[in-house]
Amino acid sequence: MKPIGLYIHVPFCERKCPYCNFFSTTKITNEIVDRYTDIICNTLVKYKEKIKLSFDTVYFGGGTPSLLGDKNLIKIIKTIKNNFKLFGSEITLEINPTTLPIVNLKQLREEGFNRLSIGVQSTIDRELKTLGRQYSQKDIKNTIKLAKIAGFTNISLDLMLAIPEQSIKSLKQSINFFISQDIQHISAYLLKVEKGTLFYKNKNKLNLKNENEESEMYLFLVSELTNNGFKHYEISNFARNGYKSKHNLKYWNSKDYLGIGPSAHSFLAGRRFYYQRSLQKFLSGNSEVIYDGKGGTIEEYIMLRLRLSDGIKNNLFKQRFGINIPQIYFEKAKNFQKYGLTVVDKSSIKLTNKGFLLSNELISRILL
Repeated sequence: MKPIGLYIHVPFCERKCPYCNFFSTTKITNEIVDRYTDIICNTLVKYKEKIKLSFDTVYFGGGTPSLLGDKNLIKIIKTIKNNFKLFGSEITLEINPTTLPIVNLKQLREEGFNRLSIGVQSTIDRELKTLGRQYSQKDIKNTIKLAKIAGFTNISLDLMLAIPEQSIKSLKQSINFFISQDIQHISAYLLKVEKGTLFYKNKNKLNLKNENEESEMYLFLVSELTNNGFKHYEISNFARNGYKSKHNLKYWNSKDYLGIGPSAHSFLAGRRFYYQRSLQKFLSGNSEVIYDGKGGTIEEYIMLRLRLSDGIKNNLFKQRFGINIPQIYFEKAKNFQKYGLTVVDKSSIKLTNKGFLLSNELISRILL
């Protein structure tokens, strides 16, 4: 098999952010963290025994993966290195400024971690407070500085849009800070109030943005970042030349990846499957892997590729499926071109920045 992506989910957090719906827990001890690490390593070894795999990207996501600490992070990386081939791997670790004291970035860099994704969200104190984040702009700046001193030259920052207290002015302040830090990648997400979160419970009390305000902020962000040398390559992602997230591109290009940990999803050999959202079952070794149907279909490929600024290209489509892009998709996509939502030519279909704001609706109408 060609090298695939590996995702390790770490469901531990110091506190639960009021907007977050990812699977995580704050009820952790050293014993639980060590046990979790052992289960991850044992699971990796079992996969080696079942199927021949190699990886070219590894991504530690969460939760807050840095809460595993140096010892456990290094143990997992060494297990991967000892059991699988790694080809020019991009190895990413998500961290928060508040967990910096428990990880030695220099040591992690020496062990093979070469990309950091820092959960910033905003640089404005009142916005950080609204989001339940326990750090300041000074802490963010210090985290980036220490990462560079440790030898990291591929750093991504997360930015959130449409925060209740946010304005175009405060968004510009965060963007300017990001640009000033000479980092390589920015992931920017519109706030989505989801069921099961504290924000959802209190949504009537929050000063949430309307669709017009969200659109204004998103298009402002796109303009500011592209004017400052960032390529807008996916709905929510921007990168300097040569620094697109190789791991995340596997998702959008419908390529194989293996996910390990409660709630982690996989796409392997045409099958999609995921682990139950239960830390207890995962720690006991009894977590069920749930089959989620066939993957890699034409419709799924189109849906995922339309999240990319390059969209669907006929040469890549034909290379994968052996046929040209069906004409019906061109015809449907052309219906939205006059509104400035799509760009269609003889060999490709893509969404514009305005189209990205309506991506779910547009993709559904193109496919159905």
